[in-house]
Amino acid sequence: MRKSYVYNFSWLGRPIIQNPIDILAMQEIIWQVKPDLIIETGIAHGGSLIFYASMLELNAACGGAPDAEVLGVDIDIRAHNAEAIQAHPLVKRISMIQGSSTAPDTIEQVKAKASQKQRVLVCLDSNHTHQHVLAELIAYAPLTTLGSYCVVFDTFIEDMPGDVFPDRPWGPGDNPKTALWEYLKTHPEFEIDKQIDNKLLISVAPDGYLKRIR
Repeated sequence: MRKSYVYNFSWLGRPIIQNPIDILAMQEIIWQVKPDLIIETGIAHGGSLIFYASMLELNAACGGAPDAEVLGVDIDIRAHNAEAIQAHPLVKRISMIQGSSTAPDTIEQVKAKASQKQRVLVCLDSNHTHQHVLAELIAYAPLTTLGSYCVVFDTFIEDMPGDVFPDRPWGPGDNPKTALWEYLKTHPEFEIDKQIDNKLLISVAPDGYLKRIR
């Protein structure tokens, strides 16, 4: 029960496995950055894809990029989830790639899509082990455009008791936060946005809002 809170919510009809406060923080970032591409690793039920697409739709209505889109990547897009996403009214802004986010062919497909865009926002939310997240950061963080963000979700795992995730390969010492800490040692073009950190009293992504500053 200690990790089930984020499973309580949906966005425009699709389950969204996120903390509502982080959803609000992402809305602020999307409005500020006005990305024409949002890359998300980890699709699950598709709620986050629908959320990002809805924000891009609102941005477009307010003068943002009319062709802005979301690209979701997942190693296993379940058929019923794919069908529900493809049937959603906002599917016009969504494309998906099935494959490991760290596989070379997947990375090349994502890079090809990003090369056509001006403002790119990256969200990493798939396998939460240190090595996997670090590999995702190496592959996708460089696609983040200046002034935009690479958001690393579920960094809170580092701060939780070890028995909270007994059936998962991640836990304290091996998780997204340890990966981003390692990545930042050699990538000064990013910094943790402490302004966001300080105002999000409850978040699944402490230290995870990485802003590209150079």
